[in-house]
Amino acid sequence: MRTELLDIAYHDVGPAGGVPVILPHGWPFSPAGSYGEVAPALAARGYRCYIPYLRGHGETGFLRDDTFRSGEQAALGADLIDFMDALHVRRALYAGYDWGGRAADVAAALWPERCTGLVSVNGYLIQNLAIADEPLAPSVESGYWYFFYFLTERGRKGLARNREALARVVWQRNSPEWRFTEAEFAQAAQLWTNPDYVDVVIHGYRHRLGAAAGDPRYAELERRLLDQPKIAAPTVTLDGKADGVTPWTDGSGYAPHFSGPWAHYVVPGAGHNLPQENPEAFISAVQEVHAMR
Repeated sequence: MRTELLDIAYHDVGPAGGVPVILPHGWPFSPAGSYGEVAPALAARGYRCYIPYLRGHGETGFLRDDTFRSGEQAALGADLIDFMDALHVRRALYAGYDWGGRAADVAAALWPERCTGLVSVNGYLIQNLAIADEPLAPSVESGYWYFFYFLTERGRKGLARNREALARVVWQRNSPEWRFTEAEFAQAAQLWTNPDYVDVVIHGYRHRLGAAAGDPRYAELERRLLDQPKIAAPTVTLDGKADGVTPWTDGSGYAPHFSGPWAHYVVPGAGHNLPQENPEAFISAVQEVHAMR
């Protein structure tokens, strides 16, 4: 699907007149893997699922060589809205995790009229860049090792040369109880050959830590995100109890960011790639959000 900046590769499944659901994926995971059980199950329940590939992943490509290969949060949110516009989908339910969850949160906050509901793994994912240089607890910072690795030229080279090996470490550490198969990993590895993959990923992590400037086209959106805008859409947040990078919580820290109906659940045995590790919990969350409308 062509937008102003991108050719966005995507999957869709479900009845043409079904309730539209956008399912954006995380890094470094596969949308086909993450939602391989979720999307068909939702389709059978009457939902129309759209599963886009992030910029710099799979067959999603930039239309012009001179476009900034940004991975910043405003770009991800704007891509989601542009994708909806290209599909002529006026409103949709968003459900995502990691980078995809952040795209969904940004779109829900900045374009509330487009969002009918939200499922967000790990709560409110809009980065507070105003405090990007403030340290977190060491137990949390240690899980973010690759954030800091990617700040260095050594880290850029490491990602470029060792895409699969680095991703395997992230899968194992961020989801320590997930027993993924080699076929699942190989499916995801196809995404990382995109020629813009390294630039987008490196910029995304450097920008979130205040170490790289953003694309000027998103400056006003990023300025609005500094206010940590509330999300009014009905929302379910999920935390995986076995998440190796983002510790689970009771959700109370997220609550002030959601001004509409909101519920929070901790999912035992699930790690960072929650929709693939526990699809039933994710499916239930989508159905619950839809019922909140």
